[in-house]
Amino acid sequence: MYFYLTALLLGLSFGCLAFGIYISMKIFNIPDITTDGSYTLGGAVTGVMLIHDQPTYIILPSVIAAGAVAGALTGIIHTKLKINALLAGILVMTALYSVNLAVMGRSNLPLINLPTLFSLISFSSNTDINAFWILSAFVVIIIAIIGYLLKTDLGLAMRATGNSESMVRALGVDTDRMKILGLAIANALTALSGYQITQYQGFADISMGIGVVITGLGSVIIAETVINWLHITFVWASLALVLGGAVIFQLVLALTLSLGVDANYLKAATAIFVLLIVGLPRLTRRAA
Repeated sequence: MYFYLTALLLGLSFGCLAFGIYISMKIFNIPDITTDGSYTLGGAVTGVMLIHDQPTYIILPSVIAAGAVAGALTGIIHTKLKINALLAGILVMTALYSVNLAVMGRSNLPLINLPTLFSLISFSSNTDINAFWILSAFVVIIIAIIGYLLKTDLGLAMRATGNSESMVRALGVDTDRMKILGLAIANALTALSGYQITQYQGFADISMGIGVVITGLGSVIIAETVINWLHITFVWASLALVLGGAVIFQLVLALTLSLGVDANYLKAATAIFVLLIVGLPRLTRRAA
């Protein structure tokens, strides 16, 4: 049972990561690999600032700003230098490895016995239940903010840029600016996941972001399958399903571990699970 409770908490923590992937891949159709680096950047900034006794109201905006700068840099390389979006993300992700090492000063930062997000408020004496309520409140606020943003004129311009860039450009919208802004928001959300996970697990590690884009992608694909099946067009409902996809993804990994699969093969199990999510709907359509 502990596996599943931990999976639920991890799913909530990875919710912001899933939102970031949703914005970059589903709204802008940009495969943004910067995610691996900006996720670790969020954890690195969080760890260093916690060690230096910085309060949450300073750490949180710092993490958001760091992730946004990383995403904006990818957007600038892609739009202004006309470099393929995938390559631009890889370049920034690679550079962020060195940046993260410089920020942390070493490869691992233990945060044991330091005040964190989960010790600020006490909803329950049980630490896991307390973490559940804090993370739930956090993601509900994020969903409300993103949902509101996507329904504003700016948000509509961002969504239109992903749907038909040439048409939106003909209407006078600066699509390059929309892409840069969208990638900045996406990576700021990704950094927020690093912020949450670092505090939940009690350490920041230079390798914590390796392959994390697969986690976000799997969550979004699960959500997209349900969205298409139910023909959902409501923004907040779509975001809620993306969060649900993140939780389901972690629950499946917890089930894998509970069945006795060696933890060394967890990354392989993750990749196979995502492959099944992507491939089965297509195979089903062909069979029909």
